[in-house]
Amino acid sequence: MAQHERAGTNRTRPPATPGAFSRWLQRTANARTMKKIRRGKGRSMGMDMLILHTTGRRSGQPRETPLMRLSDGDDAVLVVASGGGSVNPDWHANLMAQPDGVSVELPGREPVSATARELRGIERERAWQRLAAEQPRIAKYQGKSDREYPLIRLTLL
Repeated sequence: MAQHERAGTNRTRPPATPGAFSRWLQRTANARTMKKIRRGKGRSMGMDMLILHTTGRRSGQPRETPLMRLSDGDDAVLVVASGGGSVNPDWHANLMAQPDGVSVELPGREPVSATARELRGIERERAWQRLAAEQPRIAKYQGKSDREYPLIRLTLL
């Protein structure tokens, strides 16, 4: 008998979605990472970081997500890797629902408005080649995934 059946619940989670402990662990790690970014520590595991501010597409609530960034002039490029997962993370759906309603917090700075645009074609390929050269583990994750990781350009306003 499964644990949820013994507890008298009929809840099951969809395949490939994290359980309660995994979600708690991710929230805790994100909070620590955001605290470091706000104190001006903008690198983690060899990656430049930022905090993306979005609005929940269903809830309307503000959301903050620490993410790896690839600097491209004044812009930033984000990879939607989801830790190698098989689906895009919620922050991506929130971002695409309101691409003009986001802001970005760079290490030790106040948030600034930004606009988001998914890269396609040759522009995506160039950004991907640069990203894969700078962060080979991302390319390794991509090689194991069934989906092509979207790349998002954030233009700071």
